[in-house]
Amino acid sequence: MHAYGVREVQKLLRLPLSTIRTLVHAGFVSPARGPRNAWQFSFQDLIVLRTAQALAAAKVPPRRIARSMRELRRHLPQSMPLSGLSIAAEADRVVVREGRSRWQADSGQYLLAFEGSPSDGSLTVIERPRATPDADNYIQRGYELHEAGLLEQAEQIYQEGISACGEDPVLLFNLAVVLEDLERKSDAVAVYERALSADPKLADCHYNLALLYEALAKPRDAIRHMAQYRRMTKK
Repeated sequence: MHAYGVREVQKLLRLPLSTIRTLVHAGFVSPARGPRNAWQFSFQDLIVLRTAQALAAAKVPPRRIARSMRELRRHLPQSMPLSGLSIAAEADRVVVREGRSRWQADSGQYLLAFEGSPSDGSLTVIERPRATPDADNYIQRGYELHEAGLLEQAEQIYQEGISACGEDPVLLFNLAVVLEDLERKSDAVAVYERALSADPKLADCHYNLALLYEALAKPRDAIRHMAQYRRMTKK
């Protein structure tokens, strides 16, 4: 079974160390100890950590989060299934889908999808905040194309959605993620900034922008967005 160190968790889940420590100390996960007493997280730990943080950011009551995390821990597979894994809010329930099977975790108000390789322990988290109703179809179609690796087609769908629905923050955010994957960093920055103009509360926009500005050698902008991300995700 692949074990993830703290740095891997920070990189894979895009979580600051302070958030990881908070979630561990809150008892959501109990990582093993490795060399020099360092934390070693399992695949299950990663899913629980990211889901707990997302539910907390969505203002789900702590007791409800705790119930959901207990159920997740009981039912999650030991490693990333070949079929992928998604955690979705359906009415007042959290439903986990693994391939064609599905089961209820408890109640929540957020949506996450996880992709990865069982062989090398890699993991990708795709967040899908709530969208305006008119944009739902475009978001779903774009997400499916992105998930299938059809990046140019996904970009086209998101662009069509923005033309039809206006500056929807979710469409813009998803488009920016696609542009990142297409290695079009400057275009992605511009679209993330548009998403923040439409909805300044999208914390992950600030995080992604911080990383992009750092890659583009713009440290002041990187620091500014990372500071905003930390303020928005602070417990």
